[in-house]
Amino acid sequence: MFYIIGLGLGDPEDITVKGLNIIKQCERVYLESYTSVLCCGQEKLEEFYGRKLILADREMVEQRADDILEGAESVSVAFLVVGDPFGATTHTDLTLRAKEKGIKTSIVHNASIMNAVGCCGLQLYHFGETVSIPYWDDSWKPDSFYDKIVANLKHGLHTLCLLDIKVKEPTLESLMKKKREYMPPRFMSVSEAADQLLQIVAKKSDAEAGVQPDQQNEHGLRENTLIVGLARVGHDTQQILACSLSEMRNVDLGPPLHSLIIPNGQLHPLEMEFLQQFAELKQQIL
Repeated sequence: MFYIIGLGLGDPEDITVKGLNIIKQCERVYLESYTSVLCCGQEKLEEFYGRKLILADREMVEQRADDILEGAESVSVAFLVVGDPFGATTHTDLTLRAKEKGIKTSIVHNASIMNAVGCCGLQLYHFGETVSIPYWDDSWKPDSFYDKIVANLKHGLHTLCLLDIKVKEPTLESLMKKKREYMPPRFMSVSEAADQLLQIVAKKSDAEAGVQPDQQNEHGLRENTLIVGLARVGHDTQQILACSLSEMRNVDLGPPLHSLIIPNGQLHPLEMEFLQQFAELKQQIL
């Protein structure tokens, strides 16, 4: 049997009782380490579970998935995922690979950022399509996610923005060699995400210069658009801040992981009341 087990958001104790019991009786246990990370670290997980974990980085999951599934026809193998198992398409692919090999699979669900964002008071059924904001570099600055944010706003929906993480990413130079070298881990902060969004806003504003008012995109972001920054959701050190997009660029919410929410322009009164506690100025919400 091949198990994909969600670990939740916070610390080792966030695993379900069902998931913990399965881990204890598995032949091998892998810990997926690149779609998200647990701030507690592998050592604390091993101490709590009472067994060693095999770290599964991107290279292993994407290129050596057969090694992970090896023998799962006759023994139990577990694959641990931060959050919920189906929070990333990679884990769906693993499930399909197991099915092709005739391996039975079992999923153990848990909390993920996709539902835990309700901690800021914005109602989950008012959220539209989730977007990912990637790191930019000098030659690659994709902004197609911005159109999805605009579409959500147009339909009166909030947008959850998942911020990029880089774990064990090979350097460009090493890709041209046979010896792999990796960049230091990076985790996008809310301030970095806000800065990239502001650059897009500036570019869109320049493009709209001279365009008739009735042809301009009234649903686009502005510097004073209200946004919500979240850090370490589910941890004791969780932080939430509601402020303008321009203000978020200068915010420091501390260590990762960070997420960003762009609320729709018409908050429900209960959402407004709840969100006010995270704003430095009440007027920012009103």
